[in-house]
Amino acid sequence: MVTLEDIADSSLLQKPSGQVAGGVLDRSESNYKSLHTFALEKDRPYQQQFADIYFLRLTKIKPAIEEIATTAWEGTVIGGETAKKVDRVLDVRQGELCWVTGTVYMDMPLKPNILEDVAKDRWISAPTSMQQYFSDDGRDAVMLEDDSGRIRLIGDVLKSFFMVTGCIIAVMGTENANGEFDVIDLKFADLAPQPERWELTEPKSSSVSTQQKKQANAKSNKDEDVEMSDGPSSSSGLGSKKIALVSGLEFSGEDTSYAMELNLLLEYLLGEALDPAAQKELAHISRLVVAGNSIAPEHKTTAEESAEKKAHKKYGYDSRSYNPIPSQLFDEFLSELLPTMPVTLLPGVLDPANSSYPQQPIHAAMLPKSRTYTAIPGTAESGWLDSVTNPWEAEVEGWRVLGTGGQNLDDVFKYVDSDDRLGMMEAMCRWRCSAPTAPDTLWSYPFQEDEPFVMKQCPHLYFVGSQPEFGTRIIEGPDGQVVRLILVPSFSATREIVLVDTETLDVSILKISAS
Repeated sequence: MVTLEDIADSSLLQKPSGQVAGGVLDRSESNYKSLHTFALEKDRPYQQQFADIYFLRLTKIKPAIEEIATTAWEGTVIGGETAKKVDRVLDVRQGELCWVTGTVYMDMPLKPNILEDVAKDRWISAPTSMQQYFSDDGRDAVMLEDDSGRIRLIGDVLKSFFMVTGCIIAVMGTENANGEFDVIDLKFADLAPQPERWELTEPKSSSVSTQQKKQANAKSNKDEDVEMSDGPSSSSGLGSKKIALVSGLEFSGEDTSYAMELNLLLEYLLGEALDPAAQKELAHISRLVVAGNSIAPEHKTTAEESAEKKAHKKYGYDSRSYNPIPSQLFDEFLSELLPTMPVTLLPGVLDPANSSYPQQPIHAAMLPKSRTYTAIPGTAESGWLDSVTNPWEAEVEGWRVLGTGGQNLDDVFKYVDSDDRLGMMEAMCRWRCSAPTAPDTLWSYPFQEDEPFVMKQCPHLYFVGSQPEFGTRIIEGPDGQVVRLILVPSFSATREIVLVDTETLDVSILKISAS
């Protein structure tokens, strides 16, 4: 781990180097194409059934699983009986060795059930905040279902894998006298086909200076013409580029204990607190990705404050209930940074965006100072400030990147008795689904034509924001796929940001400390 003190140690109070201080900071050019995988239409209906998402997911993933299962189990003989494939859960017969593909459903007493709420005439206005759904008293049950029916799964092999509602699996075994399916083995779809690097974009070989970018934004945000090359190269001899990932900035309207660290983070990214040699290293950072929870949670009012607000309430609305300061502070943070560095902004559960998955981009009206750097309406190119969906998919420096604000992983965490969040990320990749628990316990839009949470292509880099601590892992697939997994820690809790080398996908962690 590298700290800001390590970078600035013995540099701020020393005699300046031979380089000229205060010169133009040459920033590496960002090769970037944001995809619109999770964008929704502005006029979108909500009358349709949510169950269609599961049918779409099963239809898309089932062929890949059946191919793997057929290769592994075809001709398998156990106890003198040959395993056979059955097309539906309803076709499973007692005592027959067979295998079937379906959707997992976790029957858990602690899991919220909207049907029970409706039956009891109990309406809820926000998602439940229960920490865990699993219980260790044996009441949880794993079910496998499709459009024909549902059967309970049992067997010790189930304990070796993460299981959550919505993942698609194939199981081999037999049905016992109790009508339960005793699982001998199971298969996932595993990693999806992975695209080649630079499939959608071409590498750029030039760099853009701070002064040039200010001039460009003053001229209707038109990008400079850049020379195209045939392969990856460093910008202006600066070496490998880096992408900075930060999450959980949580700007607040109240005094916070990490306000100094937020200022130091801004100065670090701007290069204002570093000597010219360190600024040269800093110039390698070609893009900042803000992965959710940029606004702090609302302050919980006391009973006296609530009574006072109610007394001053007029016409059903109290303007004092809205605090504009957090978004203003975040807007100022971005507006100072944007002239020197492009920013990709994902919403999180705390941010001013829709609460259901996939979250749509934070509206530019929330950021009046920073919206100058957004794309010109009607153009296909991304702006210097790219407000995107959560989840988000893009090609950055030639790599296919998938990122989320953290809700998908936080919800999966509630289903399992484990703290291995990287293992859960790996499981989602091998399930080929970035949000398996949607729409059961993770609120989601009721898709009818497509299921965007299915990973049609395997990412090279998969990150999840707003996590308790940093973590990273490399996983490999059966066809040579390699994926870098990253848990991006919440800055408000850890004061840490993540730096990713765009040539090797190596990861380093930087801690901002004012002490």
